[in-house]
Amino acid sequence: MYDVAAIGELLIDFTVDRIQEDGYPVMAAHPGGAPANFLAALTKYGKKTAMIAKVGDDALGRQLVQTLQQVGIDGRGVLVDGSVFTTLAFVTRDANGEREFSFARKPGADMLLMADEVPYDLIDQSKVLHFGTVCMTNEPSRTAHYKAVEYARQHGKLVTFDPNLRELLWADLEDAKEQMFWGFRHADVVKISDNEVEFLFGCSVEEGAEKLLKEFGVKLVFVTLGKDGCYFANGKGSGRVPGVTDINVVDTTGAGDIFGGSAVTGLLELGKAPEDVTVEEMAKIAAFACTAASLSTTNLGGIFSVPERAAVEARVQQ
Repeated sequence: MYDVAAIGELLIDFTVDRIQEDGYPVMAAHPGGAPANFLAALTKYGKKTAMIAKVGDDALGRQLVQTLQQVGIDGRGVLVDGSVFTTLAFVTRDANGEREFSFARKPGADMLLMADEVPYDLIDQSKVLHFGTVCMTNEPSRTAHYKAVEYARQHGKLVTFDPNLRELLWADLEDAKEQMFWGFRHADVVKISDNEVEFLFGCSVEEGAEKLLKEFGVKLVFVTLGKDGCYFANGKGSGRVPGVTDINVVDTTGAGDIFGGSAVTGLLELGKAPEDVTVEEMAKIAAFACTAASLSTTNLGGIFSVPERAAVEARVQQ
């Protein structure tokens, strides 16, 4: 049995290592993809996980499969396809220091997972199915996600969702909103950022969380606020926890995913349905997740940046 299976992108993140004299970056490759980063946190904190994805039959694709094995994520649901390249993401920074994403994905392997390639038996063996929208930009992967999520719900699995907006990947941002709304309607637990709340609803994080609970039927919401921490809510109440600010931030890639995986770790360990979690319990879960995400930013990349549980717990105690 697995605690959590995730479906979506498994890719290489290229981040800037240094800038050459001619102004072009020297980039370092790191294993990533939001669902994989999410599972890396769960696995680090003792949960059994599995990945459903597609990579190319190329050097980087094969290395990604090896990386999953290295960190303890079951990769039997990852297909290696010789007809397409592994998806690549390039993370640079603009003049204001904000991250900018570029993708080698026309198409990339993550877009081409087909519904009949999804290992539904793996979902059968999992308590939770997690997904995002990066692989819902195009067919056939969009339908594969629909089928997997619907199957999970029909079979009584907990479904968690992170919209993970990457505007450059969408030909039409109204389509992005529609797919995210579909995700909300099919999710029990949602992790969303304050920027995504603004994009989708144009309102405060409190109002956005209320919309998700009352209009979409979500049972538990975490809204990440960057360095300012997290706002959380369910039918029992809401609250905030602060972020960790006195750290040396090196790379924020994957921090939101690590927050999500850490939060679901806490929820699983609590052993309660998301609608039954008290405000005090939500605060403890959010504090751990915020701290794990913050500490992850002191290292490069996503999968390998998850901090040790002892380090997170010690920092929470502070």
